[in-house]
Parts: sequence; C-alpha cells; structure tokens
Amino acid sequence: MILTRLGHAALLIETTSTRVLIDPGSFSTDWHGLTDLDAVLVTHQHADHVDVNNIGQVLDPNPEARVIVERAVVDMLAERTVDVAGVGDRIEIGDLRVEVVGGQHAIIHDRIPRVGNVGYVVSENRGPTVFHPGDSYTSTPSDIDVLALPLAAPWARVAMTIDFVSAVRPARILPIHDAILSAAGRPIYMRMCRGVIDESIPIEDPAIGEPYTV
Repeated sequence: MILTRLGHAALLIETTSTRVLIDPGSFSTDWHGLTDLDAVLVTHQHADHVDVNNIGQVLDPNPEARVIVERAVVDMLAERTVDVAGVGDRIEIGDLRVEVVGGQHAIIHDRIPRVGNVGYVVSENRGPTVFHPGDSYTSTPSDIDVLALPLAAPWARVAMTIDFVSAVRPARILPIHDAILSAAGRPIYMRMCRGVIDESIPIEDPAIGEPYTV
C-alpha cells in the first residue's frame, strides 16, 4: 500500500489495482487533476475537507469513481451521484475494504452546532490498515497500521492529540490536518508529539506529494 499526503486532510491511498482519495478540501490543490481513481471519500461537510467549488477538478477526470460521503455532504454535491457513508457500513472498493466509524464532529464550542463526521478505516486484503478519522478523536479502532493523525485544529489541544494516539496505539503515524500551522509552528507540534508519544510508535513525515510505502 502507498500513501500520499496531498495537503491538509487530503490523503491518497493506493494498491496495485485501487486508488482512493479521502477529503479533497479547500486548503490544498495537490489533489486537483488526479486520475484513475476508484473512489473519493469525504468525512464531513467543512470546506477544508470537501471543496465544493473545485470538486470537479477531481470528479470530472474520474467519472466512474464512486463518491462516498457523510450524509450532510449529499446536498452539497446535489449535481453528483453519491453514496452515503453510514456508521457501521463496510464498503468494498477494489481490493480495499472501508469500514465507516464515528458519527459526530469534535466539539469546537457550545455555541457552534456540531455536524456529522465519519472516519474511514481502510484495509488492504492481506495488507495494512489505515485510519483517517476526519475531525474527531472519539473513535479509537484497534489494529491500525497507520493513523492519519489530525495534528492541529480549532477543536484539539496537543494533549488531546497525544491521548488519541495512546488510545489507538497504531504501528505508525502519518500527520495530516496541519494547514493552519505556520512553517515555524509545525515543528513545535511535531517536537511535542515526538517527545511524549511512545517511542515505539514512529511518526513518519514525508513531504506533500511524496509517496510513502506502508
């Protein structure tokens, strides 16, 4: 399995026969123009996870790709044929199996209404398992080979991030959801995580667009 970070929450997952993109959001353009996709998955309705104004940049070149989204995103993509990702669903996409977990976005503030959010546990047949949680630390599935870890968000403190890793205990970590961090600030987050997270769990940090083999 090959993973490629495409900016912020966007993650491309590839096997020898299947290509799946998760969360083509507005904080990145690196996913624009991707081809040969079998599916596009969206965790929730926020623009940094689904760029409605530019979603055609990836859906138009991939007319046969399945589009699987959290329920509230259906109306946002009203001109597209989409499938709803329901919590508990198990979806087969080529040689990948996707389990849908979660349900709600993390709490930002009691004055800000919560929205739906689903996470995707993506497994390759007889291969590794990757977990993309969207914007929530609530679901903590086990036996995760790679955790796509939201590094910074308005709803998260560093302590929450570290506790989430401790609960999931993945074999390794791939940081995502970091576009709100400055060039000076991101290394601070990385240093704090590396200083506290169990050293047996490596934090991989390939560059945006650099394929990473699991």
